[in-house]
Amino acid sequence: MKSPQVQNIIIVTGPAGAGRTTAIKALEDFGVETIDNLPLGLIERILSGPPTGAALAIGVDTRTRGFSSAALLDVLEKIEQNPSFSPTLLFLDCQSDALLRRFSETRRRHPSSPDGTPLTGITREIELLSELRNRADILVDTTALSPHELRAELARWFDKSKISGLSISVQSFSYKRGAPRGVDMMIDCRFLRNPHWEESLRAYTGRDPDVAAYVEKDPLFQDFIDKLTDLLDLLLPAYQSEGKAYFNLALGCTGGQHRSVFVTEKLASLLAEKGWVVNTRHREMERWPIREKAK
Repeated sequence: MKSPQVQNIIIVTGPAGAGRTTAIKALEDFGVETIDNLPLGLIERILSGPPTGAALAIGVDTRTRGFSSAALLDVLEKIEQNPSFSPTLLFLDCQSDALLRRFSETRRRHPSSPDGTPLTGITREIELLSELRNRADILVDTTALSPHELRAELARWFDKSKISGLSISVQSFSYKRGAPRGVDMMIDCRFLRNPHWEESLRAYTGRDPDVAAYVEKDPLFQDFIDKLTDLLDLLLPAYQSEGKAYFNLALGCTGGQHRSVFVTEKLASLLAEKGWVVNTRHREMERWPIREKAK
């Protein structure tokens, strides 16, 4: 018996000026049905019927009627509970100085501060959206991207003519700061030897070669990465054949700085070598500056 069709729902959000309109237009060109600035209260009503099969992108920002981070997270949670839909939160991020420059160049009023300075609105909006940024399934930083480059980045994820049918996100996180929401699989890496207890490595990250070598020396590491890769070799084609478009894997450790970062990078590299479209994200490294050794 053929499995029921699952419809992919893409919620597109981010601060004003980060490129949401460009993203919505690009998704439409990729064959995704799009709706922009739909009141939050109507999203559930639109999705109350059977899935249509075609992917649907819904643009949401702070101007959307009924908007709050908590309300949008609640909508996402309800969509996740329906097996007919596969939701993805796409967050377009941008550094505040770049946002300020964009508003200054266009002389637009900031929607969160129509009577004040753009910087006031930018600061307010970044704070308001912080929960959604942390929850994002796909996070794209548009700070240094032109509209053309943003379109190309989104094509890696959503243009069905250019991808194999399943896009994979692998992210690291800290259990101390809470497990990420909306992931398909979560793996605990805290059994591996911890570079935090090596004073010469403590300040660096899992991207550092010395940290990587330290973790790799754990007697369990190679069996762990081999078996995890074998499991994904079994599961990913099965998910793809079922019509799943995105697979989100989270790897956690105590601080989200050493072990989970290294395993994320290692696993993403192995999957990319097998031909999968893979995006990496290190949640805790986005929160505060962590030292990297000089090249």
